[in-house]
Amino acid sequence: MARKAGALRRTLDDWRKADLAAAAARALAYLPEDARIRAKVFPVIKPQGNSFVFETDTDPAIFLYLDPKIPSAKFENTVAHELHHVGFASVATRRDSLLAGLTPPARAAMNWVGAFGEGFAMLAAAGGPDIHPHAVSPAEDRARWDRDVAHFDRALDTVQVFLLDVAEGRLATEEEQGKVGGAFFGVQGPWYTVGWKMAVVIEKRYGRARLVECMLDLRQLLPTFNQAAADLDRSGRERLATWSPELLAALAATRR
Repeated sequence: MARKAGALRRTLDDWRKADLAAAAARALAYLPEDARIRAKVFPVIKPQGNSFVFETDTDPAIFLYLDPKIPSAKFENTVAHELHHVGFASVATRRDSLLAGLTPPARAAMNWVGAFGEGFAMLAAAGGPDIHPHAVSPAEDRARWDRDVAHFDRALDTVQVFLLDVAEGRLATEEEQGKVGGAFFGVQGPWYTVGWKMAVVIEKRYGRARLVECMLDLRQLLPTFNQAAADLDRSGRERLATWSPELLAALAATRR
């Protein structure tokens, strides 16, 4: 690490130029009005090149590996993404209360629907549906994203099988669910790409306020996307895979 000291110093000086207030404002624009963002951001010098968010429910902290390959604009984008997670977590109690009447399997599946928050954060960090989520990323990251988004239909179908297995009790334990659902995070897997595409389609069709409603009440997310996708199909602009009636019914199952 000592041999990298010069590059690390230049990178830190560059990152200091990032406007973190603007990053937080982009995140808040995609959150309910009562959402709050309070977090510390720590650039970390260390051999292992990973970044993470810590203690979002108590004292949120964002630890970002100081990477000489990342310019300040990308650093700011990453912070905005993580700040959206912090704000999203700040309304978790209200969001969870809306799911209280569901059966345990349906509620477990709806908790996994919350993983589409990765896609919401991609949209918020970019600043809008017409801005590429990797506009300030390295070319290879943008190419990977475009390639994965092009397979939206296949990714949606894969996630749908998983959610239905959870909602109907075939994946009953957290360990079983985590093994399958955890794989959809990946580098930026379906929780990111499918979540982002759904959010973009909803916002463009019904506006940002409606999208934020869906983020808060996750029961609305999949049906609202289906409606927006049907409108797109009728207009002839784009045809997208949608969530099955069987899954929507399983996610809406309530306790007797």
